[in-house]
Amino acid sequence: MRFTGSYTALLTPFRQGAVDERAFQELVAWQIAEGTEGLVPCGTTGESPTLSHAEHKRVIELTVEVAKGKAVIMAGAGSNSTAEAVDFTQHAQQAGADAVLVVCPYYNRPTQDGLYQHYKAIHDASDIPIVIYNIPGRTSVDMSIETMTRLAELPRIQGVKDAANDLARPLRTRLAIGPKFSMLSGDDITVVAFLAQGGDGCISVVSNVAPRLCADLHQAWRVGDLAELRRLNEKLAPLADALFVESSPAPVKYAASLLGKCLPEIRGPLVEASPNARERVQVALRQVGLIN
Repeated sequence: MRFTGSYTALLTPFRQGAVDERAFQELVAWQIAEGTEGLVPCGTTGESPTLSHAEHKRVIELTVEVAKGKAVIMAGAGSNSTAEAVDFTQHAQQAGADAVLVVCPYYNRPTQDGLYQHYKAIHDASDIPIVIYNIPGRTSVDMSIETMTRLAELPRIQGVKDAANDLARPLRTRLAIGPKFSMLSGDDITVVAFLAQGGDGCISVVSNVAPRLCADLHQAWRVGDLAELRRLNEKLAPLADALFVESSPAPVKYAASLLGKCLPEIRGPLVEASPNARERVQVALRQVGLIN
């Protein structure tokens, strides 16, 4: 299975401490209508570390209810426990997801062989395509290209979300593994450079609030319209910066609240965006033309 284009790392709306199911499904439907090609619930932006297992599984089910057959559903299924990641992956498959996104185990700091065995166990316990999520800045472990190449030999390990903040890496990964392995950026501000270095798409935070612009950027890349690609990239850049001025997803939740998509409510230990961050987000949304 190939994963290309504009994917959204979906935020999880809360209302008075609980998952706001109606707001979430309305967000999913809006994303599809605006041209988003893939949906990624229960990732970092979806505050997966603070969701209970029941909430996590319910959010996947809510996504499938709205999006099945309309967009690729790549369910977050990672954990720093192999058994938990297997359970999340099996549930996502049963719920009807098209693929799972599995983050490298955080806090434990496994060796490269430990990473291989973790993903192989998930692979062997399921029949769903698996995308590796390598984000060493959050997990304190960096999967090497050699380990990724080894994993890519397994038939259902089919791609990577690369948030290693190394723009030489997608080219080296492409040369090591070949064209069938999907490579998705995890960084909005460098997405065009990532595509130029061999990437296939982006799992985006920005597309939570600017899905049409993000989808149009990827379409411009596909058809080779470099002038339009540059215009959209420059237009979205201030928003990409503003949404990471503080720990994500607090700024993007505030931005989405200004668009009427959810409340800015967030779960501890994170807190809502500060007054300074809110001002930065407002300015960026005006620059992009999303609010007056």
